[in-house]
Amino acid sequence: MTGSIGGLERFDSPGKGRGLRVTRPFKVGELLFSSPAYACVLSVKERGCYCEFCFTRKESLARCGKCKKAFYCNAKCQKGDWSFHKLECSAMTAFRENWCPSEISRLVARILAKKKTQKERSGSEKILTIGEMQSHVEDVDNERREMNEAEIAALHRFYSKHLELPDHKDLLTLFSQVACNGFTIEDDELSHLGTAIYPDVALINHSCLPSVIVTYNGTSAEVRAVQDMKPGDEVLISYIDLLYPTDDRNNRLRETYYFTCDCKECKSKSKDNAKLKVRKQSDPIEQDVISNMMRYARKTVREFRALKGIKNILHELLEMCEQSLEEMGAVFDDSNVYMLHMMYQAMGICIHMQDADSAIRYGEKILKPYSQLYPPYSLNVSSMYLKLGRLYMGLERYSMGISAFKKAMTIMEVAHGKDHLYLTELRKDMVQK
Repeated sequence: MTGSIGGLERFDSPGKGRGLRVTRPFKVGELLFSSPAYACVLSVKERGCYCEFCFTRKESLARCGKCKKAFYCNAKCQKGDWSFHKLECSAMTAFRENWCPSEISRLVARILAKKKTQKERSGSEKILTIGEMQSHVEDVDNERREMNEAEIAALHRFYSKHLELPDHKDLLTLFSQVACNGFTIEDDELSHLGTAIYPDVALINHSCLPSVIVTYNGTSAEVRAVQDMKPGDEVLISYIDLLYPTDDRNNRLRETYYFTCDCKECKSKSKDNAKLKVRKQSDPIEQDVISNMMRYARKTVREFRALKGIKNILHELLEMCEQSLEEMGAVFDDSNVYMLHMMYQAMGICIHMQDADSAIRYGEKILKPYSQLYPPYSLNVSSMYLKLGRLYMGLERYSMGISAFKKAMTIMEVAHGKDHLYLTELRKDMVQK
């Protein structure tokens, strides 16, 4: 299986290296291509809710009889996953609570297992093989290298009994490839379900003005147009969250992907003023006060991210959100992206704490700025409508819930395709109410 995907071709993109472009017109919402995962892994925290093999969410999943940790739709899914699950099954039983490889290590183990048995290009490598993926191993800084060394040590600890591991240099390259090219599989509310590798999709370059979006149907990645495209147009996705101003976006791109974006939006910074909006006051706020608050905001975001992984501190995290919003609110407008960031975090905490009214209060503040600051057909916007819709429904505010669902569907029909399971289930929920 070599060579091509209909309507697309690999080419040398000026200033970017390899890329993908269309050879025929594509309309908004049209599917460019679908790719099965070369390898994927379900997040440990989603075990018992989703099938390990096909990532279908359902009740009454069948449990693996040996390790009692993995769950499947049926015997067919369990058999399909066995070549990967056998790498972990007996190890989980032996290590018990000490079994703790990262999701990236688990994915790398599956990639190595597949490589060992692979005799020809897979369905996910029609135009780019897994070995051809960019690694940037020469660009990795000391901190990232130490993290990769720790991952390799964990790989030897948890997998060496059932998996023949390549030499150290090849493992460093593979971990770097996965870091640069891995995709997070998310649900309709953008909750993390797992991680996967799609070599053909990894060929697509970044832009802060993307022409396509990647969504997931089970474990397959689907690439759809979010702009009308004509022959010769490059296929471009966003690698990062586009809410933030230009400097923040490019810092993130440099740290993770080792390049700076020079798209039209990054050159013009046309949305930066709206994204960094300052509260209107009778006396204009001085620039050094704004600069100090920007530093405070970025520091708070970093500190919050570091604390977020710690369990059982929801009240402390919510308090941190509320304090930072009060502090920033003296200078920043409510639509400022740093305010929106902390409101979004506060909303998520309120949902976890089952405080629907507070979650709705934050969500309603977020929604209008999100719609203005994100590009068209953004999943960040549709997921916010979904969250609010489900909260309204839970409080029996059905007309508001259905209105929010309809707005989500307008975006999702383009991003996911009209026949996606998420939309089928949403229509069913709306009819029942």
